[in-house]
Amino acid sequence: MKEDYVIGIDFGTDSVRALVVNALTGEQVGTAVREYPRWKRGEYCDAAISQFRQHPLDYLESLESAVRNALDQAPGGVRERVRGISVDTTGSTPVAVDRNGTPLALLPEFAENPNGMFILWKDHTANAEAGEINRLAHGYNIDFTKYVGGIYSSEWFWAKILRTLRVDEVVREKAYSWVEHCDWISAELTGITDPLQLKRSRCAAGHKALWHEDFDGLPPNAFFKELDPLLDGLRDRLFAHTETSDQAMGTISKQWAEKLGIPADVVIGVGAFDAHMGAVGALIEPYSLCKVIGTSTCDMLVAPNDEVGHLLIKGICGQVDGSIVPGMLGMEAGQSAFGDIYAWFSKIITDPVRTLLGEEEAAKLAQKLIPHLAEQAAKLPVTENDIIAIDWLNGRRTPDANHTLKGALLGLNLASDSARVFKALVEATAYGSKAIVERFRSEGVPIHQVIAIGGVAKKSAFVMQTLADVLNMPIKVAASEQACALGAAMFAAVAAGVHPTLQDAQEAMSSGFDAVYQPREAQSAIYQQLYQKYLEAGEFIENEFLQKAHLQLT
Repeated sequence: MKEDYVIGIDFGTDSVRALVVNALTGEQVGTAVREYPRWKRGEYCDAAISQFRQHPLDYLESLESAVRNALDQAPGGVRERVRGISVDTTGSTPVAVDRNGTPLALLPEFAENPNGMFILWKDHTANAEAGEINRLAHGYNIDFTKYVGGIYSSEWFWAKILRTLRVDEVVREKAYSWVEHCDWISAELTGITDPLQLKRSRCAAGHKALWHEDFDGLPPNAFFKELDPLLDGLRDRLFAHTETSDQAMGTISKQWAEKLGIPADVVIGVGAFDAHMGAVGALIEPYSLCKVIGTSTCDMLVAPNDEVGHLLIKGICGQVDGSIVPGMLGMEAGQSAFGDIYAWFSKIITDPVRTLLGEEEAAKLAQKLIPHLAEQAAKLPVTENDIIAIDWLNGRRTPDANHTLKGALLGLNLASDSARVFKALVEATAYGSKAIVERFRSEGVPIHQVIAIGGVAKKSAFVMQTLADVLNMPIKVAASEQACALGAAMFAAVAAGVHPTLQDAQEAMSSGFDAVYQPREAQSAIYQQLYQKYLEAGEFIENEFLQKAHLQLT
């Protein structure tokens, strides 16, 4: 039997991963990871103002290296039998492009300008612009935020565009259009980057750019012109139609076929966001919440349109037909920080070591610290008087986006050691997850099971057991450590015609599950009480914030 291979490419926050998969058996024959060198050095970012930018050269160089290395690992003859490639990326991560679709940072005059680079999903410099979008939309004759949970986020497409146009005149003059990372990198592989011709991802457009069929695409130009005249006319240089990720973006360009050493007829699929393709790789099914757990979380849910399509689910990151599984309503929620919170706490502890004893000693400590804290925290009892933490260290994504909110620790005393604080932080991330589950349920969308993927899900039994206890639900962990890249490979197999449907690709290529965390009855009962304290503390913090914001306005 002839063997066909596909490549899934997963652009994460810190690195890109390439996965070569036998499309008929699911055997993974090669994989490689490459970090983004400029990003790793901290270039073009300023965490103090929540500015996070990535240079397109980081993507291009790391992509080529990762794919070539993954193919080098594969048996002889695999390169010649590659049929398709699909890509997932973080999002919303848009970039300003010129008339040819070239990101401005690839032009000499913009090479060091962060505003000409990709604006990473967790960049929150557009908080004010997001607020303006919400105020206008909520008072407009049509509320264009109704399919994205009723609240537009500073992490998304339009807020970032408006912020950039306002603060950078040279970018404003040169930018012809704007393109999401998942769309641009897929188009780049085909060699057709004209922003008026390249296909746009249904996933990215529906969840982050206010695209919906009921609006005949994007909201009208009049809406954006009223928001700010700087946006006047941009809609016509963007897109009206979108494609689901089982469709082909095009055929690989001669240049990229030669770079990667693969056939000239390889099909490039339409891209999507990492969490959405990760959910497919993890065998998401109707009413299964798939949690992609890493630096942040994305929570994915699918359901038949005829059962929940009539609902307008408040406070989530959107509901879009076909954004995850073609033919089903895809729903997205998530937390702005999860693993990032543990990393923050690790940095708090290791920074003095770095200053006093040097980088080498700090690095040794950092490597052992989180596993040690998890081991110690797991030995602690769960009691009604435990420390309560609020997980909004990077703002709140869902439910009800507000990226100006801050985190907190409540109930500290002189016995509050590092293990107890770490335990509280882990519990806070679980409470944030529970708030999302409860929001879906209160809005009429049931959740039958939880599936987990991502680095935290694979590496930390303590975090996963705590999450199961707080949710009071079993959690299945996908076996693949590369579920996002695997999901991308599944889409590539469909776009290239190896499999007729996504369901066929999933059945043939799945890795299944390798762990199940069951909730513990005694701990779950106490966590229900602690969760109420978390809600009360969060309400107090949010009300204090709102009161201060009101005083500033008056």
